[in-house]
Amino acid sequence: MKSSNLKNIKKEKKSNCKYIFVVGGVISGVGKGVAASSIARILQDRGQTVTAIKIDPYINIDAGTMNPTEHGEVFVLDDGDECDQDMGNYERFLGINLTRINYMTTGRVYQTVIEQERNMKYGGKCVEVVPHIPLEVIRRIEEARDRIKADVVVIEIGGTVGEYQNMLFLEAARMMKIKNPKDVFFVMVSYLPIPSKIGEMKTKPTQYAVRTLNGSGIQPDVIVARSVVALDDKRKEKLAMFCNVPMDRIISAPDVDSIYDIPINFEKEGLGTMICDVVDMKCDSGDNLGAKKWKAYTNKVHNAKKELQIAVIGKYFDTGDFVLADSYLSVIEAIKYSAYTSGVKPVLTWINSVEFEKDKSAVKRLSKFDGVIVPGGFGSRGVEGILTAIEYVRKNKIPYFGLCYGMQLLVIEYARNVLGLKDANTREVNPKSSNIIIDIMESQKELVATNKLGGSMRLGAYPAKLTKGSVAVKAYGKDVISERHRHRYEVNNAYVERLTDKGLVFSGVSPSGTLMEIAELPTKDHPFFLGTQFHPEFLARPLDPHPLFTAFIKACIKNK
Repeated sequence: MKSSNLKNIKKEKKSNCKYIFVVGGVISGVGKGVAASSIARILQDRGQTVTAIKIDPYINIDAGTMNPTEHGEVFVLDDGDECDQDMGNYERFLGINLTRINYMTTGRVYQTVIEQERNMKYGGKCVEVVPHIPLEVIRRIEEARDRIKADVVVIEIGGTVGEYQNMLFLEAARMMKIKNPKDVFFVMVSYLPIPSKIGEMKTKPTQYAVRTLNGSGIQPDVIVARSVVALDDKRKEKLAMFCNVPMDRIISAPDVDSIYDIPINFEKEGLGTMICDVVDMKCDSGDNLGAKKWKAYTNKVHNAKKELQIAVIGKYFDTGDFVLADSYLSVIEAIKYSAYTSGVKPVLTWINSVEFEKDKSAVKRLSKFDGVIVPGGFGSRGVEGILTAIEYVRKNKIPYFGLCYGMQLLVIEYARNVLGLKDANTREVNPKSSNIIIDIMESQKELVATNKLGGSMRLGAYPAKLTKGSVAVKAYGKDVISERHRHRYEVNNAYVERLTDKGLVFSGVSPSGTLMEIAELPTKDHPFFLGTQFHPEFLARPLDPHPLFTAFIKACIKNK
């Protein structure tokens, strides 16, 4: 890096904020996001104001155009940013709402630098990959810090060390370390395999990962060693010797039944105290009310014995020969929060809706479940199978909760089988239907026609008014709510009166009364039959379960 640029960095005002970078070694999916969330939670419970940042190395501007069966679910923030599912982990662990400044991608960073160059913000200088890209990364980190005046910023760098894609983000972290060496802390989350034919935990892959990180000018302060079992002292000694990390900074992170045990396990390993000592940060003991509430929740997770059988019917499960539950991560977690808080253990069964299209009689297997959920989705694949399932649970009084597409299909099923409109459909699936029950929103028509699809849906938090005496208002305990959205299609208002005349209740509507946000049947007609146009799962937290999920779980318990 040119000395003049380094000089400019040193001139910047020093901050007392601490920066904790979390990077991954050996394999992807090793648990960096949960580790970063857990570290953030630990420091929050120790009295620090904490924010978290996810860096995705993709050229994509946001996660909205990524395939959920490959990348996992798209999480949506209050401000409408479509981001990686780890942002959901951060919000759930910290109990806070984050904004788009807490999420960056390679595409987003480059876009900003190019726009600034076009607008002469660099004063005619030659704009280079280094230092200008890393400097933009640093600017975004500092903006996130300033947004809430954070004491600590936890930054997860996506991908695995050694990949070309995340080199510039590591360079930004290295530059920050140069500027304020006492304020920057590095955690490597790495995997230690146990080959089945050998039966011994191997440290060599992690040794190579650390050396690769050293090649970027970074030495990890802590290694979080992921494996199926806990590390023994011999493995810790090896890592300490060959990775130049003190033995007491090798944190054992074995597989756990609940990710919410991880902050507690990290504290048992002394990680919180260690971080506070290394970066010279005055921290509380970590035994405050927040920590006690967290431990109380984990106790509920472990003590719940009575099982509740829940079917999740969707279309984003298959990835090759495997099932990717991460497509609906927030839904899974929301179910868990409400179930464990209600004293039951949810047992989820994944059902691909295509199964009911191949054999309609297969829908009878739903009779053994205490409740059914249909999460969000797009496109025509599997839709007829979902409609068959909705008809079955409606007629057989099995609690049903539909989310986004799950609500739209609820309305279509009702139109077909109660109103008698047999060709009722959504324009997305059959634009030639004579009864378009779900139509594209007026504000979306031009965007779709001109193929401007990225980041253009109805996104983020919007208010809704609830109907007095409805299932929804009883669940929320208030008549005005705010929920997060991600959709282009809405209930066609031309059919609302006919649907309500036949008993369907639109219990949540936009303030203008033009958008149908919640559809339900009264409890006199069904124990729980409700769908939301929004995504309530995005606001569910372990210490604050979502009221609609809780109402659904209670109906399942009662129905059991």
